[in-house]
Amino acid sequence: MSLLPELRYPTVTELVRSAQALAAQRPGDCRLSQVGVSRAGRPLHVLSVGRARRAVLVVAGAHANEPAGGPAALAVARRVLAEPELRADTSWHFLLCADPDGASLHVTPAPRSLFDYHLGFFRPAGVEQPEWAPAMLPPDRLPPETRALTGVIDALRPYVQVTLHGTDLGGSWVQLTKDVPGIAEPFAKSAAELHIPVETGASDAAGWPASGPGVHVMPAPGAGAAYPSMPDDARLSTWYHAHRYGGLTAVVEVPMWASDLVDDPAPHPAPAAAMRRLAGRLLRQSRKVDEVLAGALPRLDGVGGPLLRAATWGLGLVPGLAADWIHTRPADDTKAYIGSVDAFSRRLPLRAAAMLLRVLRETDDRAAPRLERLVEVWSDSFAERFGARWVPLEHQIEHQARTIVAVALHARGRAD
Repeated sequence: MSLLPELRYPTVTELVRSAQALAAQRPGDCRLSQVGVSRAGRPLHVLSVGRARRAVLVVAGAHANEPAGGPAALAVARRVLAEPELRADTSWHFLLCADPDGASLHVTPAPRSLFDYHLGFFRPAGVEQPEWAPAMLPPDRLPPETRALTGVIDALRPYVQVTLHGTDLGGSWVQLTKDVPGIAEPFAKSAAELHIPVETGASDAAGWPASGPGVHVMPAPGAGAAYPSMPDDARLSTWYHAHRYGGLTAVVEVPMWASDLVDDPAPHPAPAAAMRRLAGRLLRQSRKVDEVLAGALPRLDGVGGPLLRAATWGLGLVPGLAADWIHTRPADDTKAYIGSVDAFSRRLPLRAAAMLLRVLRETDDRAAPRLERLVEVWSDSFAERFGARWVPLEHQIEHQARTIVAVALHARGRAD
């Protein structure tokens, strides 16, 4: 079990208040704007530093369960204010939280353990995620958060968009929609200094070419998907919206808990057999959650809202994904990749179980104790298998902040 972190993740309200304070202190260099509202009417705010036409856009809070991005964005804003050369010919814009509704439902600002983290877990269904909705919905059905984000991109025409993400347990990696030569070195240096492993075989980037350890570049259009059943084609997401203006997107991932099992580039002795084994466990664990859900649904009587939708959506991904792993050649044969898939296979049923548990607790359903035991056992098993160690929050923030600045500086040369 990890000790309580000394620092905690700020709420969206606290992020906005900090941004308001910066804008008040430096009104000539800094301003805070509302750029839209969420489905529930919560405001979406952009903090801007500098007034140059050449723009960097930093997006935080696209996933509710990845809260390090907001404070990292503010850390970069403070650095840009402190270093005039960074804003001499570039303006910096920070969307403080792309999904404030989701952030209001993820309720573990200072998790003591992976089990504690999951007790307050929320991550919306894919169609409700601001960045991924365009890959799954027609334009006339996009949520307002997505329209606000694409509207900011249209207004700024950024040469680079950096979107801040995170993982519960694993390592750090970067995904690029176009290559940014030179970024691998400062990224790796930062990770090493802060004792964060570099995830060299991230399952999120399965099959993508690498321009350096942990730095993955989107394949060319027409390249086959490593997981054909998955609905989230990144080339249809808001990551690609900057391309219409000649820009690119970098996705920076940082872990809450680190594991050294995801940075081993050595060949795995039997990758195909390992993938089949992981697919089998994924199916078995998901069936246990499905059984609880099927038994509880008649008693829920329409209760559950976004938590239940998200749990059901996640479980719906499992059969196709398991088939992909069983019948498709592994995208990578390294121990790091198999470790990353192992973590992925644990997350899907665990997250679905955690969100369903929150629904059952709210309704005092009799199935809640059984499901809570599953969430506890799976969380502890996940942490034990991967040797989880807490990454201090200040290190999560610092690594993302360093990587944002490095990507912006290296991409600027590409854009010139």
